[in-house]
Amino acid sequence: MPDKGERGKGRHTSGGNKQKKPEVDIFSPAAMLNLYYIAHNVAHCLYLRGFLWPGAPKSKKGKKKT
Repeated sequence: MPDKGERGKGRHTSGGNKQKKPEVDIFSPAAMLNLYYIAHNVAHCLYLRGFLWPGAPKSKKGKKKT
């Protein structure tokens, strides 16, 4: 059994070689069908798509109950 110092090292990638994500059409039929099932109203639909209004309260994700 090899010691901790003798482990093989994984392959490292440089930060400049990341592949760009393709543009996603948020108005495609598949996206609209998904939005139909997850959004509760128009304001929620816009919120999920990233269109926030000025002064919107920020969500508190991961808030633990004490």
